[in-house]
Amino acid sequence: MLVLITYDVNTETKSGKTRLRKVAKICVNYGQRVQNSVFECSLDPVQLHNVRESLLKVIDEEKDSLRFYNLGNNYKNKIEHYGSKDTYLPDDPMIF
Repeated sequence: MLVLITYDVNTETKSGKTRLRKVAKICVNYGQRVQNSVFECSLDPVQLHNVRESLLKVIDEEKDSLRFYNLGNNYKNKIEHYGSKDTYLPDDPMIF
């Protein structure tokens, strides 16, 4: 299923900047960055649980914000893209 993960980490302190780097690093392991603090992730239920738990261990719930949007398996009809960045579908094959 496609899950959109968004976050806003307060970076006014050194610890906030550290949290931001950790959150981004975790998200990179699970999906594709589509904007600075937005990742599209193709996850199964176990992966979703794991990424959620990992991120909740890092953020400060009093200062930071973390959101998960479950777009499901029929996400192709729910996404519109405009602008300069190339678009991709998470389930498409990727060539390295």
